[in-house]
Amino acid sequence: MKLEVKNLTKKFNSIVAVDDINLSIEKNKTLGLLGPNGCGKTTSIGMMLGLIKPSSGNILIDGKDINKSEKNLLLSLINFSSPYVELPKKLTVKQNLEVYGRLYGVKNLKLRIDEISNDLNLTNYLNKKTGELSSGQKNRVSLAKSLINKPKLLFLDEPTASLDPDVGDFVRNYIEQYKKKNELTILLASHNMSEVDRLCDNVIMMKEGKIVDKGTCKELIEKHGRKNLEDTFLKIARSNNEVA
Repeated sequence: MKLEVKNLTKKFNSIVAVDDINLSIEKNKTLGLLGPNGCGKTTSIGMMLGLIKPSSGNILIDGKDINKSEKNLLLSLINFSSPYVELPKKLTVKQNLEVYGRLYGVKNLKLRIDEISNDLNLTNYLNKKTGELSSGQKNRVSLAKSLINKPKLLFLDEPTASLDPDVGDFVRNYIEQYKKKNELTILLASHNMSEVDRLCDNVIMMKEGKIVDKGTCKELIEKHGRKNLEDTFLKIARSNNEVA
């Protein structure tokens, strides 16, 4: 699915959280959304998910405005994963996946749960309460939840936060392989610059609610005369002036 955001703005009273941003992600591509805390990333993602109503602007999925078209049909093709949005703690892993699977109308749900649990090494935790899991295990459950409906558009917020290097690499590899096997468009928000460099086709940088730069990782590094993406990110984040 192709995602387009046009002149998207969100105001909370006199505060402009997101200021006239434009972006697009072509089908089966991954876009990195970077920026310091408080730059408007979370609000932007909330609007793209249909959870927050924009003050102005349009969000198009395959050319259809999510706030004007068949919203439920479009949103059924989307999913979201974040370690900062907790799943019900008293439900088991299996129960959580069953609840979300039913919400999305997943057919052959038992088979899908078995499949995704096996892929993400969660089979041994299916009957364990989610609140009893480690933070890394919860991350993998959140990712499993986000793929339960085989989405065409996936929003990932810090997918490897709290994971040790080995498990983090496993998750990144899984995302890469899953994307190759399925037609999947991804918006990735992450503070892990090596992860962004590895997974993303293009990157946009946000600051104070605005998009201040964009390009491939290589283009941005060369443009700002830095050695790597992390140094580039720090330069843009600490700059007093708009970069782009």
